[in-house]
Amino acid sequence: MKSGPKEIITPFRPIPLDVPEGMKPNEFFNSTENLQDLTQNNGLLQNPEHLLMYRKALGHSNEFDTSIIFNSSECILNPLGRPVRRTQLPEQTKTVWNRMNQIMIEYMLEKYPDPNDALVLAGEASLDATWPLTAPGVPSIRMLHNHFIVFNMDQLRNAENADPKNPNLTDGGQNSLFQAHMRHVYRTFFESLDLQILKPIEGKASQLSLTGYPQGLPSWEIQGGVDMLKSTHFWKEYDLILKGFLDFYRTFFSQVSTRNAPIPPKTYFPDQIENTLLFDNDFLASAKKVRDMCVHDAKYANSIRWQPAFKQLIYRNEQGKLIVTISQNSIGNAITELLGVVVRRVPDAESYEKTEPALIEKLLEVRQRLIDADLGNPIKTEYWD
Repeated sequence: MKSGPKEIITPFRPIPLDVPEGMKPNEFFNSTENLQDLTQNNGLLQNPEHLLMYRKALGHSNEFDTSIIFNSSECILNPLGRPVRRTQLPEQTKTVWNRMNQIMIEYMLEKYPDPNDALVLAGEASLDATWPLTAPGVPSIRMLHNHFIVFNMDQLRNAENADPKNPNLTDGGQNSLFQAHMRHVYRTFFESLDLQILKPIEGKASQLSLTGYPQGLPSWEIQGGVDMLKSTHFWKEYDLILKGFLDFYRTFFSQVSTRNAPIPPKTYFPDQIENTLLFDNDFLASAKKVRDMCVHDAKYANSIRWQPAFKQLIYRNEQGKLIVTISQNSIGNAITELLGVVVRRVPDAESYEKTEPALIEKLLEVRQRLIDADLGNPIKTEYWD
């Protein structure tokens, strides 16, 4: 079978939603009123740390699909002031967040032990404050959240090939600014991080052979597999990857904005920035190219995301290895598209309801594990007790 991105069809039950006159749907989705509705109709579990687990009504997969969100909608009313990445969480909340992630991923791998049967992934998506709420591809809920998704591999194998020129697939490396123009310094900067559990891998070692994705992204194998997710050291290294990306992103776009700009304030690795980035000709030449394009091309300048936007995920490849990768979120693509999976959602209540009982059974089962670990209290809806 020829390797390439796949497009699957996922049916969903149409959601009756009354959007106030004068508001666009994705503006309303970020409101406190909508988050209350989400909790009441699709909420599974919540805890005192404001972490909410919910069923994805417009999901990527009807095999297994759920999210955990840091629901700050009632305590932070400004949508652009809410935490959008794990580094912005209070330490106690992040500890609970990591434990919930560990249990969710362990459950998926236990439920789907064969990598030839199921593609398992968990990932965090983040936008920046300069991304317009009405822009195409902006997630419906603009807060820190993780996706937990399982795709049936037979469904992927039998799926139609996706258009490789789909703009949402080009964020995976082959057209990415970082990869295309400064691949060497990008990799060198990450190599300066102190990683013991995460082992750098490249090329086919990190790709799914079915899709050939991810393409060009920096990737790391989790040495020791799923058991390492129970270690606080792993989550500290997972944070190091994110912090390194944030420093690289901020430094690059500060140079795009202002020639010969100083090191951005509150960076995590100022020495590496000074020694690795600000003395690298390719890095600074790339910043100049982007700066010049911004000056002469208004449409291009408007597309720049000046603050960090990314997707970071953990997934299992066909050899059963757990891989970590991170991508510049320059387009607004779905997290699944980093792995070459394009999801086309279609309204079809009848087809969705055939899969709903098995889906809910698994969601309630993993919810009970979280309850048993003292990670939250169950929510009752009309669909479950």
